[in-house]
Amino acid sequence: MPPVSITRPAADEAAPFYHGYIAKVRGENIGEQLVDQLAEVERLLGSLDDTTSLARYSPGKWSVKEILGHLTDVERIFSYRLLRISRGDVTPLPGFDQDTYVPAAGFDERPLRDLAAEFRAVRLSSVALVNGLPSTSWSRRGNASGHPVSARALAYIIVGHVTHHLGTLRDHYGLGSGAANASIAGNR
Repeated sequence: MPPVSITRPAADEAAPFYHGYIAKVRGENIGEQLVDQLAEVERLLGSLDDTTSLARYSPGKWSVKEILGHLTDVERIFSYRLLRISRGDVTPLPGFDQDTYVPAAGFDERPLRDLAAEFRAVRLSSVALVNGLPSTSWSRRGNASGHPVSARALAYIIVGHVTHHLGTLRDHYGLGSGAANASIAGNR
């Protein structure tokens, strides 16, 4: 099955605070971008070990491991929302507080390879969900975190959220550059 292309959502299909994520998505080839992002996450983190992945670019900021764990948690939540809304479930879906999830998860105590494998499993599940939805599902709307949202917008939010954090990993941690390990090792 070819990767799914989904028309960009209109402004009224997501709360304004998600528009920044949606704006980060290039084109409409969501299925392809989901797969490409997985490869990019694995490439960026592939040179790190458990010690260097504890780096924080500033006191109080998340470590690389915590960012990866956060990506996994949020993707699970957004994919669940996508599943429910795409199936026509109009039950309001609750919000969540990312700032309580990250410390509660203990990501820094887990091996990076395990966190990466978990992200891979969750992302492949999202790819299967997106690629398996009938075209009539994308315009369905529901409510999450007290705001209207469409299935289409959720797919864009999933991609845009990871794009946002990949930018953080590149810009603040130096990942993707030849000096990444040296750069983040100095920030531990």
